[in-house]
Amino acid sequence: MSELHGLAFDSSDVACQPWAARLARHSLTWVGAFTDTASEKLVGFVHLAWDGGSHAFVLDTTVHPAHQGHGIGRDLVRAAAAEARKAGCTWLHVDCTPQLGRFSRDVCGFRHPEAGLLDLSR
Repeated sequence: MSELHGLAFDSSDVACQPWAARLARHSLTWVGAFTDTASEKLVGFVHLAWDGGSHAFVLDTTVHPAHQGHGIGRDLVRAAAAEARKAGCTWLHVDCTPQLGRFSRDVCGFRHPEAGLLDLSR
């Protein structure tokens, strides 16, 4: 997962992160996309966090660069939205950079996908 995340977000930092603990603690669910070969390599992922009520949040939507442009990201977000709906959520939130706005807006159907962001690392 850390390698996929680093590749999808063009980051040289692919150090192994504690994904299992993070997902177990903060998730409504998560959805993965795998190759159809025997190796079943992870090529896409989306994390769905929530507030325990009516709001769910799409996080970490990632698709391996070699597999982008084939609808994997769209299908991951749609699957996450279906899970949020099943859990009783009435709102699904996403925020993204301007570069990903077209994907979130035109491909996935989000209105006004950009959101305010405060960098707390500074």
